[in-house]
Amino acid sequence: MIYDVVIAGGGPVGSFLACELKLAGVSVLVLERMEDPHSPLKAGWMGMRGLNLPSVEAFYRRGMLEDVRANALGWMNVGQDPGMELRGAAATNSAPAPRFAGHFAGMMLDVTKIDFSNRKYAMAGPSASGGMVSLEAIEFLLAERATQLGVDLRRGMAVTNFTEDEYGVTVYAEDKSFQARWLVGCDGGRSTVRKLAAFEFAGTEPEFTGYTAAVKIADPEKLRPGFNLTETGLYLLGPGPDRIGIVDFDDASFDRTQTPTLESLQEVLRRVSATDVTLTSMDVASTYTDRARQATTYRKGRILLAGDAAHVHSPLGGQGLNTGLGDAMNLGWKLAATIQGWAPAGLLDTYTEERHPIGTWALNWTRAQVAIMRPDPHARAIASVIRDLIQTRDATTYFVEKISGMSMRYNLPGEHPLIGCSAPDFELVDGTRLGQHLHNGKGLLLDLTEDKKLHNLGQLWRSRLNYVSAQVKDSKGLTAMFVRPDGFVAWVTESHPDLCTAEQSIKCWLGNAT
Repeated sequence: MIYDVVIAGGGPVGSFLACELKLAGVSVLVLERMEDPHSPLKAGWMGMRGLNLPSVEAFYRRGMLEDVRANALGWMNVGQDPGMELRGAAATNSAPAPRFAGHFAGMMLDVTKIDFSNRKYAMAGPSASGGMVSLEAIEFLLAERATQLGVDLRRGMAVTNFTEDEYGVTVYAEDKSFQARWLVGCDGGRSTVRKLAAFEFAGTEPEFTGYTAAVKIADPEKLRPGFNLTETGLYLLGPGPDRIGIVDFDDASFDRTQTPTLESLQEVLRRVSATDVTLTSMDVASTYTDRARQATTYRKGRILLAGDAAHVHSPLGGQGLNTGLGDAMNLGWKLAATIQGWAPAGLLDTYTEERHPIGTWALNWTRAQVAIMRPDPHARAIASVIRDLIQTRDATTYFVEKISGMSMRYNLPGEHPLIGCSAPDFELVDGTRLGQHLHNGKGLLLDLTEDKKLHNLGQLWRSRLNYVSAQVKDSKGLTAMFVRPDGFVAWVTESHPDLCTAEQSIKCWLGNAT
């Protein structure tokens, strides 16, 4: 059998990409190195990851949000701590009760200082909040979804090599070989696919070793809950009394092929916290660094990269999983269109063009936090300035917009401020919402004018987009909109629709009508 796509790596990014491709009608094989997906490092609070708004919207637009929320460790709804319903607060301009709104280099952001009154197109709705999930839960949900869609998922199969020619790729895993038209590396920061394909992986070397561990503490009162910047680094106590995190500026000298011992972890914690705290047991521990590298392109011939295979950085700011899911959402429909033969010229190249700047931002966002956490007087001086700024409404709003993904935008052609942004989740008068009309992975032409010519335009592309003519409860002054399959606005108007401009935009992303 010749697969359309082989994906190396069955984690959340690889599985989500597999779902996107299969939803679009292409054949997919996922080869996952780990035979047993269970791991204490990925389960519960040890595997805790934050989902920002673009990630939540991606799950919502594919009909998975209810399952994600049902398996979440915590959800940032109004009235819960931590977090807030960001776009809901923006839409109502209400003043929420004091709650945690994230952090920057361990400096807490106060939700009461956020002002989203200028966000004209913000809307409350099912996807208007982020949440905390375990890596294991997300991986299981996406693997189950992929299997339901018909993806061939094989565990215990590590990709060891591949060969490429003008017709496709032969992928070798264990003692087997597989034929495919394309290969996508979603196999993590030490990606075999990236190394074999000789992608340039540029960036900066690490300065610290980070630790995350589940422990028992004899005297937890000696440690302050939450994030704590110290003279030698940072430590975190929580969530819960038994989870700790440490950032030790040791020039990343800890040998990460070794597992920390109870004694070595206690020594690091004592040094960084400047206490004589005592650890009595350690259930599980892992380490990381602030190494920050990014592939200079995400495509070489028939080989593509996504997630940590394309970019690695420290977990400061919680952008890793979110950036990877965004890669998968952006790549899936474009690669499927290329395979099915209707992709406009250069469509697949826009994957790198659009996602590479997002990855670059994520690397720089973590580097900036490292810079002000360094245990030296210059970093402390900068940190004091940032801490003062964070007390202001404008600065808090800026940081929260960045952390939450609210300000993410692709550089697409067009002057309207919504172009390149995530589509507002309009509530239609029939009770449905815009996001629900993207469940099948197609684009969307939303007509708020009942224009017959727009209807005819929608029918021409009916195999690739959904045409919806309806009234909405609050149009924000818009009359029509074309939304790409990934949920980003490519064309919008506030006047009588210009059919020529609308058709040009649809052709730009969905090719010629059939």
